[in-house]
Amino acid sequence: MNQNKKQKLELTWIGKENRPKLEPRILLEDPEKSYSATHRVTENDIFDNRLIFGDNLLALKALEAEFAGKIKCVFIDPPYNTGSAFEHYDDGLEHSIWLSMMRDRLEIIRHLLSDDGSLWITIDDNEAHYLKVLCDEIFGRDNFVTSFIWKKVDSPNDNKVPITPDHEYVLCFTKTPEVSRFFQQRYDDSILKAYRNPDSESERPYRDRLLKKNGKNSLRKDRPSMFFPIIAPDGTEIFPIHDDGREACWAIGKKGVEDLILKGKLIWKKREKNGIKRWVPYTREFAPETPYRPHPTIWNDLNTTRQTKAHQKNLFGKDAVFDTPKPEDLIQRILEICTEDNELVLDSFAGSGTTGAVAHKMGRRWIMVELGEHCHTHIIPRLKKVIDGEDQGGITEAVGWKGGGGFRYYRLAPSLLEKDKWGNWVINKTYNAEMLAEALCKLEGFTYAPSDTFYWQQGYSTERDFIYVTTQNLNHDQLQQLSEEVGTERTLLVLCTAFRAKVEEFLNLTVKKIPKQILNRCEWGHDDYSLKIENLPQAPSQPQQLTLFECGGLLNESPC
Repeated sequence: MNQNKKQKLELTWIGKENRPKLEPRILLEDPEKSYSATHRVTENDIFDNRLIFGDNLLALKALEAEFAGKIKCVFIDPPYNTGSAFEHYDDGLEHSIWLSMMRDRLEIIRHLLSDDGSLWITIDDNEAHYLKVLCDEIFGRDNFVTSFIWKKVDSPNDNKVPITPDHEYVLCFTKTPEVSRFFQQRYDDSILKAYRNPDSESERPYRDRLLKKNGKNSLRKDRPSMFFPIIAPDGTEIFPIHDDGREACWAIGKKGVEDLILKGKLIWKKREKNGIKRWVPYTREFAPETPYRPHPTIWNDLNTTRQTKAHQKNLFGKDAVFDTPKPEDLIQRILEICTEDNELVLDSFAGSGTTGAVAHKMGRRWIMVELGEHCHTHIIPRLKKVIDGEDQGGITEAVGWKGGGGFRYYRLAPSLLEKDKWGNWVINKTYNAEMLAEALCKLEGFTYAPSDTFYWQQGYSTERDFIYVTTQNLNHDQLQQLSEEVGTERTLLVLCTAFRAKVEEFLNLTVKKIPKQILNRCEWGHDDYSLKIENLPQAPSQPQQLTLFECGGLLNESPC
């Protein structure tokens, strides 16, 4: 091995080197499935939320051009690798497929996050620790915040076993280092109980603490510089003395005491001891305007799965409840920590739509992606109830939700290319001119923005670089006219089905044929990258011996 090459610690698994060549699909809005309130409830109502129906890997790729660097928070509750989908596969292959599935999605998610954004993933013991190392590799270990523990059950699931899991993890990573310093602390009004109510001594809640240090290292010999006199209101010198007569020390130094006096926070009180009244100095602390404290990493004060299922029964009926729904207050806590009003939240494993429902009630913008039919049977009806103010469960009361806002429903467009009856790749016949132009803009890295003035300006990459898409067979005269209209100060990429001209003479035009120009760009016609049995690679016909290196769990030193 070349010793000059840098090495890195990485998680290795079967097929790690295989990466899908994703097609960046366009999104098609279906106004009939979009929904909004009939009137504004508040001035802050949000209507441009997005619900996307389709494979979540393709949907993430579809969002990349428009939303890269714009998502403040991504919450995902991916399918846990319980092994139920892999009963015919070796264990090493099982882990490998799951890790590849997650890696492909996490890499795009990282690109979508803003520099101050964060990722939150719920996961159980089956893959939590592999997932942590995978995220370390993608996001960097310096961007790991912590692993929260959510207590998901309030009673044992099975009383006949010695151990029954009652928790799940919430892994938290940030896009860039030190973002977590700006996370919000937890509001806790119980802090105010430690303060006295306003009275004749103060208009604000307060508490007074002895200036004399007590407990460990409180003697003069421990901190000699903290033993000095303070002048009492009657002019006498007061030294720190313990009740047993030992010389003590003050809790702060001379400079600190001077600052307290200047700020009016050094309080003198007369206290009686053995029939003698003495002056005793105190420091006065005022209650915070808004009481906050750091979040613990063990969350046992949130709703459990049982309570969440009860809420879902009210939403969907008793026969349409998810097995492992996440409670609304879990999502609420995450969004309170890492987002502000109107910031953008993404969930690409939408499930029953909890993330969107919570984000909507909290005044955050949201994007959700779901491939399953419950996008229509669960998520849309749930969101309609939220928007109409009919969902009285979850966090509704806590945040004072009254309804309002809306969302737009999108589906992934079909693949741009399809095979004709002779097996040749051709433009999908369902694509009209606008869809074709938008799709090719996305493929070529242009922003789709058709001009009302120039028919050939269908998108741009810079202020002077444009794209024109047509299914015409262009001749020399047509290209000559295009070149003259574009002029010498601009350039134009022309994508057409065919052309008959020496294009080299048009210095401001780049002319390419479609679909030839894009044939090798993507995996055309692949609509489903989900973790379904029919999408998995075939199990080997003969059992094979897997080494530790192959089993999808080895931390391997490999050349970078």
